[in-house]
Amino acid sequence: MTDKVLIVGGSGRIGSSVAADLVAHTKAEITITGRNSAAGEAVAQQLGSQVKFLTLDLAEKEKLRNAIASSDIVIHCAGPFHYRDAIVLKTCIEEGVNYLDVSDHRSFTIKALNYKSAAEQAGVTAIVNTGIFPGISNSMVRQGVEQLDEAEKIHLSYVVSGSGGAGITVMRTTFLGLQNPFESLINGQWETVKPYSDRETVVFPPPYGRTGVYWYDMPETFTLPDTFPVKTVITKFGSVPDFYNYLTWWVAKFWPPKVLKNTATIEFLSTVSHKMTNFTDRFSGIGVAIRSEVTGKKDGKIASFCSTLVHENTAISAGYGTGSIAELLLNGKLKKPGVWAVEQALPTDLFEQTMASRGVTIQGDWIN
Repeated sequence: MTDKVLIVGGSGRIGSSVAADLVAHTKAEITITGRNSAAGEAVAQQLGSQVKFLTLDLAEKEKLRNAIASSDIVIHCAGPFHYRDAIVLKTCIEEGVNYLDVSDHRSFTIKALNYKSAAEQAGVTAIVNTGIFPGISNSMVRQGVEQLDEAEKIHLSYVVSGSGGAGITVMRTTFLGLQNPFESLINGQWETVKPYSDRETVVFPPPYGRTGVYWYDMPETFTLPDTFPVKTVITKFGSVPDFYNYLTWWVAKFWPPKVLKNTATIEFLSTVSHKMTNFTDRFSGIGVAIRSEVTGKKDGKIASFCSTLVHENTAISAGYGTGSIAELLLNGKLKKPGVWAVEQALPTDLFEQTMASRGVTIQGDWIN
């Protein structure tokens, strides 16, 4: 029988990238969903005969359940996840269907992880945060931790060119991430950090070089300490061109919290930013770079292992992250009942194999 994959929100930029990856690496029948039937049908047609479109709103609970029940795996790509409950995951557990998502916010991740016992009892493998960052970035950290005898500090930095090839939903996610301070583990203590603060210059591989990055609220800030016995986890994000960083920093620092928590404000900022990046993308590109540095001890000495990744299209690389795990679930190479962050579920050997099959190069080396 042919495997069946349901991609909720699959007609968007990230969801369609996941679908494209599955078309390239599996023979599954793929159903992508969305609320706009004309746009969704057009996306499905572009992706080819393996893909069909289903008009679906997440509020249509019975239609959602029927779609999930007829699938072998469900992939949730309908962000922003700041607004989402865990109804898709809950329904997957009830129907005994494996689950992945591209979630990128701590509030949703916490909701999902609360279903760990239920998923384990149901024999359902559910993995959250599976895109590019979080996602591939988490596996790069695991790869680094395994190089050391003892890991103490994780420093993750991300940079995206322009829009990253994603849609306006990603812009909304960026500005929603400015709304609240967040907790991060620093020197063994949980400290409150302001989003888009403490600019730091990090050296990425070409074409990025020295680029400014800022504190940013990511699920990795608490899933990585839960996975690895480290004392510090730093997650920082930046944009290219650099003036986007300064604009975002200015909004985060000087706009009143009440204003930033207004839905109309988020929509205004997202729309303006989307129009701006549509123009600057032709100059900046839409790529992504990740730098993971894990510091600890090796052979009794202090050591740091640094790994980096660069890809020319952020949305496509997110598709690789999620699609590769879906491929492993479908072919039976990965099975881990429960709800997990990606670094808790995906072994490094399988991560390296699937990235190599997609032509993704991860450079790793010891640094002084």
